Amino acid sequence: MTGAVKPIPDPFTPVTPYIVVDGADAAIAFYKKAFGAEERFRLPAPDGSRIMHAEITIAGAVIMLTDVCPDSGAKSPKALGGWASAIHLYVPDADATFAQALAAGATEVMPLTDMFWGDRFGKVLDPFGHQWVLPDTKSANVKHLCAGTKTSSHTIRLLPVVARPAANQSSSIA
Repeated sequence: MTGAVKPIPDPFTPVTPYIVVDGADAAIAFYKKAFGAEERFRLPAPDGSRIMHAEITIAGAVIMLTDVCPDSGAKSPKALGGWASAIHLYVPDADATFAQALAAGATEVMPLTDMFWGDRFGKVLDPFGHQWVLPDTKSANVKHLCAGTKTSSHTIRLLPVVARPAANQSSSIA
């Protein structure tokens, strides 16, 4: 008898980003240079015109990617006129990673700043339209305000809660 099948196969985590880029081959090269990505594999289209599916790892986390595909509706952030999400990549040294990303061709969106919650934090935009948030938690001057709450297998980072109006009060926020 064989063992039980794992519900989440190694090396995946419960949440795995899947991004669309215009130029997957170039994107993989960029992610290697900017963030030290390692390519797991790629699956080219039968005619070799694009990459249908590829996987990279950054710091052990898997990111899936594909080239744009008009037939399936897969559009890059650039085709949509902006970005719709960001990849939040904790790094050991935000300054070094930020400089490495810029040297690889990323554009600064937000300069590195020592944030009030304790992270050193900055944002870059990769050449394919995806925003990367690059924080580290090295600050010895500010105690981190996000409490790490343990569940059975995950740590949840709690942020301050904004008060909501009572049910009988109106709000301008939908």
